[in-house]
Amino acid sequence: MGTAEGYDPAVWRQLSEDLALPGIHIPEQYGGAGFGMVELCIVTEELGRALLCSPYFSTAVLAANAVLNAGTEAQKSALLPDIANGARLATLAVTEPDGNWDPMSIKVAAIPDVDGYRIGGVKSYVVDGHVVDQLIVAARAPKAAGREGLALFTLDANAAGVERRLLESTDPTRKIARIDFHGAHANLLGDLDDGAKPILRTLDQAAISLANEMMGGAQALLESAVNYAKLRVQFGRTIGSFQAIKHKLADMLLDVELAKSAAYYAAQAAAVDDPEWPALASLAKAAASETYLHTAAECIQIHGGIGFTWDNDTHLWFKRAKSSEVFLGQPSYHRELLMQRWGV
Repeated sequence: MGTAEGYDPAVWRQLSEDLALPGIHIPEQYGGAGFGMVELCIVTEELGRALLCSPYFSTAVLAANAVLNAGTEAQKSALLPDIANGARLATLAVTEPDGNWDPMSIKVAAIPDVDGYRIGGVKSYVVDGHVVDQLIVAARAPKAAGREGLALFTLDANAAGVERRLLESTDPTRKIARIDFHGAHANLLGDLDDGAKPILRTLDQAAISLANEMMGGAQALLESAVNYAKLRVQFGRTIGSFQAIKHKLADMLLDVELAKSAAYYAAQAAAVDDPEWPALASLAKAAASETYLHTAAECIQIHGGIGFTWDNDTHLWFKRAKSSEVFLGQPSYHRELLMQRWGV
């Protein structure tokens, strides 16, 4: 996290070459392992538990799913093998400077050109946008509004007309960038017919993956709090023997288990394409966001003064919990989506 790149290339090679994790959910014909949403979420949960700094979420969750959802067979064959083996880092750029995750608010324009499209506008809060090789950009046709004219476009991150800048963030373990497009050349990913559908599907899959990642982090915080309560002695007793601490830990356990169940259920529903899985994605994201942040705050409280110092790592999980709360949309946004999707 202390580097500008935000990850260790040697660890990424281990993750990719030895464990083959970036391609775990990518079909075998495109170089992946051929598993599905549940297995992808097992990986993200463990990465969240370890708070691993890597371009996994941007590449394997956001970019790979965007290609799978929107790409033609030729595009999948061209893009996915290098993503699956870790040779190509990629990300999905959706949000703009207003931080709105609703695709309907996208303003970045894709103007048809003789050899493809020209992208103009600004994307912000792009995960790992400063280090990736491939950008997948959500943009719309000029003068289109709402779901009309939305589509995904691929372009080389180092192409002319692409200006990238690392942003300062509360969370040093997940790097984000601002990307300015000055007429950069891009190619359409898939087609323009109902282009909003693959964008929404990708964001829902990402919400479920993030919910499971957050549950890995929340579980790590709960275990850390329990272990510290058994270790720390105050007034001649371990603090875990005090009723107030016992109640706090019991409440944390209940919160984590409930939110974890929602995240697991959403992953299973998405894996079997249950009709309700988009609503469950919003449910899981909202529940996990609040549980992770509350668990992190309580863990710091149990650790006392050391909990927010650099001598202890608890504050790093707290910062990840805070950034994850707004990443892909805040709980209030997902509750609104949940009510819309269930027709409330």
